Amino acid sequence: MFSNIPLSLLFAAIVAAGAPKCPSHVFQTQCPYPPLPYTVEPSPGKGLGVFAAHSLGTGSVIMRETPIITIKPPNHTPGTGYPMSKISQLVHAEYNKLSKEEQQDILSLTYSVLSNDVAKYGKNIDILGLIFRNNAYDTGSEIGLFPRIARINHSCRPNAAYYWNAKLNKRMVYATRDIEEGEEIFVSFISLLTTREERQKKLSRYGFICTCPACSQDSEHSHRSDKTRTRINQEIQAFSSQMNLTAPMHPSDIKKARKSARSSLKLAKLVQQEGLADYYAQTYRITAISHARIGDWQQATVWANEGYKRRVMEDAESPFTLEMYELTRRFIENWEAEMKGTAGT
Repeated sequence: MFSNIPLSLLFAAIVAAGAPKCPSHVFQTQCPYPPLPYTVEPSPGKGLGVFAAHSLGTGSVIMRETPIITIKPPNHTPGTGYPMSKISQLVHAEYNKLSKEEQQDILSLTYSVLSNDVAKYGKNIDILGLIFRNNAYDTGSEIGLFPRIARINHSCRPNAAYYWNAKLNKRMVYATRDIEEGEEIFVSFISLLTTREERQKKLSRYGFICTCPACSQDSEHSHRSDKTRTRINQEIQAFSSQMNLTAPMHPSDIKKARKSARSSLKLAKLVQQEGLADYYAQTYRITAISHARIGDWQQATVWANEGYKRRVMEDAESPFTLEMYELTRRFIENWEAEMKGTAGT
């Protein structure tokens, strides 16, 4: 089918056909849509939320925001969290440099007071420190506060994701699936590969009980979802030692590799069924490499390109994106060689 097509054209066609049309949109200064693709409105049971101002395609950038405050995290004992007194001191120093309007933007954000906060600090609880604790994100070597992004609520089955773009000094939020006009935009605050009970426990520090579709299921479906997410987590960990391109040679190893390839397909489908878009790229990479190890270059190419499509949404220049681009190129090369009867390695 592809034997008479030059490799360069084949590669370009496969990658271009599946890749989002706008990996460079991150750097555009003009936008074909209204200035803001979102609105901030009341969200039932959640205070304020962020909603799509118009339909958004998968990969669309929803927000680009520079941190209004950044601090270098203080020293702390692992497992105990950062000392609130030191956090508050650092945050106040930066807060005092802001305009009145910027300060008001920060003070309007929500926060939660935990029982141990009251026991430890009593009447001396610092509200600004609590706001920062509840709403800040890592920015590489620092921690930053993003007032607009902080308005996005949590879901255990989100429709958006985010990442830190050091080159732009901005946190980026993008759609992980098509989002309809008026639909609320959600991201995840925590790891999603745990049970509902474990997720609720982690989310309690934010001061709310999650009522997202994944957490509002009846007991039967919730139990099934818990088993699926736990299984996904276990399988991702199990595959970590197999993520190399060394082809097995011994018959027993070949048999195991073929079994792993079949398992990787099931893993990718499980992640899709649970709507865990945060883990698509990771599992697609697993599936691609698992098939490359048994010389199934067609499947390896398809899944590597799917992984590339996901990574390029995050950051077109990240090491993860470049890796998936290179894997796709290599697998196409081997696929073409196989079809010509001179399989590459």
